[in-house]
Amino acid sequence: MNERKQTVTSADLKAASVADYIVERLAAEGIDHCFGVAGDYVFPICDAVDSSAKVKWIGCSNELNASYAADGYARIRGAAMLATTYGVGELSAINGVMGAKAEKSLVFHVVGMPSYQNQRLGKIAHHTLGDGIFGNFIDLSAKAACTHAVINPENCVIEMERVIAEARRNNQPAYIVVPSDYALSPIVPADVKPIVPRSNAAALQKAMAAIAERIKEAKSVVAFPAFTIARLGLQKQTQRAIEALGCPFVTTLMEKCLIDESHRQFAGMYVGAVSEKKTREIVEGADLVLDLGGVNLNDITTAAYSGRFDLSRFITVGLNDVRIGDKVIPNVRLADVLAGLAELKTSFSPYRGTQQALAPVSGSPSDKITMDALYPRYAAFLRTGDTVVLETGSSSLGVTPTIFPDGVRVEAQVLWGSIGWATPAAFGVALADPSRRTILITGEGSHQLTANDIGAMGRFGANVIVFVLNNEGYLIERALEENPDWTYNDLAPWKYAELPKALGCANWHSARVTTLGELDEAMKAARASKTGAYVEIVGGRMDMPPALAFAHGQLKSMYGDTP
Repeated sequence: MNERKQTVTSADLKAASVADYIVERLAAEGIDHCFGVAGDYVFPICDAVDSSAKVKWIGCSNELNASYAADGYARIRGAAMLATTYGVGELSAINGVMGAKAEKSLVFHVVGMPSYQNQRLGKIAHHTLGDGIFGNFIDLSAKAACTHAVINPENCVIEMERVIAEARRNNQPAYIVVPSDYALSPIVPADVKPIVPRSNAAALQKAMAAIAERIKEAKSVVAFPAFTIARLGLQKQTQRAIEALGCPFVTTLMEKCLIDESHRQFAGMYVGAVSEKKTREIVEGADLVLDLGGVNLNDITTAAYSGRFDLSRFITVGLNDVRIGDKVIPNVRLADVLAGLAELKTSFSPYRGTQQALAPVSGSPSDKITMDALYPRYAAFLRTGDTVVLETGSSSLGVTPTIFPDGVRVEAQVLWGSIGWATPAAFGVALADPSRRTILITGEGSHQLTANDIGAMGRFGANVIVFVLNNEGYLIERALEENPDWTYNDLAPWKYAELPKALGCANWHSARVTTLGELDEAMKAARASKTGAYVEIVGGRMDMPPALAFAHGQLKSMYGDTP
């Protein structure tokens, strides 16, 4: 493999191997790192990454962690690359890839298959079911993606453009599978240009006219920018559109800090019946709700479906279409609609909300740590330029209602809700943009699933500040059932603060805190640290944030009544 060139020009691509072409083509999508776990069938892809001057191999502790890290990376960069081996590797990663699909995060999942020669001969090979059939897993992995391709030397160039365009169109994962011998073969050149998804001009004009008419007729309008805005990097365009309209805007848990919460038009976070009264009135009483990007009104974002709004009043601007009532106008891109909204002239008086201050920090240094004292401290700890990664469960439900400083970015997996996601996702986020400080806020239950990637953070210099809440088990699970004391909600009592050293992060700052004074000192030291930092926070076993306590009282609404 040493004879491969360290850089690939457009002329070189004609003679490149399939593996080299895949890696270099994905590098052109703005991807600088490839997350994965090595395996013999995917060795050609691993070699191509290692030989590339543009993409760096990032080995993770396992394929699931790698998929979570790729998801975090894609949320910041717009796309990520994940490489796993056939069967055992790709299936270990499939949960993370499916979560990326649910939350519209574009991960290119590249899988190495057994050689075409062995497939043709029907040989019994490892990582198979022993039946001589080699397509058993393609349908499974393809279901986790929005598009897929089985690559060979003849179709490589054409299929890569098709797959990239479709993945970009939907902003969801793509599954690229290639037999190991084909991966080493030279590509067959093809004259294909990149496909850029665009709006149909007539459809866009029709959509904008319909939207303008509905806005003109409405007595009150509220904007609901969706999480997809951040996935596509359209935050500034969205803010310009909302400012041009002059209407209030709200977010759900999934869009925390999408636009700075100090913005004069911010009307609060909508969480169904848990919302502030004024926020709820603005959303549920509006004549028109402008859903920009496809807001996800699930059981978590609506606090157990406690919202009361009329969906017929929604205009939903999706990634590729506009829905107005029962009418759908296809072939219209979200970015183009946002640009059109920024040009609209309305007669509304600009909304001016009451700017909310950061929650006051309270408690004496000798006090035990409670959630009422902890969450305001998180907000006070944050700085402009921080990216906060929140774990599914009590961490996200407790932190998100707190007002954050301007310039803070928040990432959470609210819809898919796979516990353990946040630790590797924070690793991917940190590598995607090292100019920002990444802050991971997680609970011990989730952390135990994927804590081994703390070692990867240290290995690759991802200087994440990690806060782990130790409250003796799965608090989110205790809250979501009537009896919190089942033994299956208990955990092994890890010594969390010792993990960084054990996992190779010897130069990290690490602390275990039980009082507010210890917590305040640990936070200062973590912020001052030039490497990673790790703080284990000991909290109460059933001390839960208000939103989770509300959910505990709404179990029948969430899950249905007992038959």
